[in-house]
Amino acid sequence: MKNRITELFQIKYPLIQAGMIWNSGWKLASAVSNAGGLGLIGAGSMYPGVLKEHIKKCKKATSKPFGVNVPMLYPNVEKIMQIIVDEGVKIVFTSAGNPKTWTPFLQKHGVKVVHVVSSVKFAVKSELAGVDAVVAEGFEAGGHNGREETTTFTLIPMVKEKLQIPLIAAGGIATGRGMLAAMVLGADAVQIGSRFVASNEASSHINFKNEVVKAEDGDTHLTLKELAPVRLIKNKFYTELQSLYQQNPTIEQLKEKLGRARAKKGMFEGNLEDGELEIGQVAGLIHNIKPATEIVNEIITEFKEVKQTFNQPLF
Repeated sequence: MKNRITELFQIKYPLIQAGMIWNSGWKLASAVSNAGGLGLIGAGSMYPGVLKEHIKKCKKATSKPFGVNVPMLYPNVEKIMQIIVDEGVKIVFTSAGNPKTWTPFLQKHGVKVVHVVSSVKFAVKSELAGVDAVVAEGFEAGGHNGREETTTFTLIPMVKEKLQIPLIAAGGIATGRGMLAAMVLGADAVQIGSRFVASNEASSHINFKNEVVKAEDGDTHLTLKELAPVRLIKNKFYTELQSLYQQNPTIEQLKEKLGRARAKKGMFEGNLEDGELEIGQVAGLIHNIKPATEIVNEIITEFKEVKQTFNQPLF
């Protein structure tokens, strides 16, 4: 499956595992890379020293390319970027910030840079900033999301019209059918997050993984737009948050309710009542927990099978 993304990253399949906080440690990243995709370590939930340890372990666990996802709004971003360079990581996905800030520094050290966006406007700005590729993430995605509420189905072709560099689709993709649909719309590859949460290698708590498997359509909602929009499974914390919204809260009141380490409490520690449970709408299509290698193989097998059917007349 050779195309611009597989050649850019030197990987077998145009399939990237998203670098999700509290889910994407070295075990998941190395497993996906070994299976032929591109695994990403999620630096957003790691102190610099912890990230360094994960990178070292990932290098021992795979000889294949892997990368690091870095949300640029975190306070330790300078140390994180230096560790990435020092450890010889060659692929970085950046998000939540201006791509001009770190792209020149990383590329100077031979790093391929991909920036995550949720709109055509910021996709164009990313290309002008010199990034090597763009992830366009639709409203369906889990975790922190764009305020525009543009769905993947409409976002990908609109971004494709404006870009010359490779385009990666994200949001609402968990199957081979979804992968094929995204690529028909103009994507060179897909980035998949939620499906890999429900994997053996994900570093998240088993309680959270089981909750993802139980989720059905309508069980998630995008909220907290005043702070940083995030898609959550509806639980006790979510219900209390919506009750607070009925009182027209201030930004300070929302911050107080959110508190500290709410995502860690939910996804990493398994507190299903009081924690943030971040997952995409596609959770309704996730019915089991299995090894990451099996997930990659299932997606690619289905992709090829469905693609083959479209070589026949549809009507």
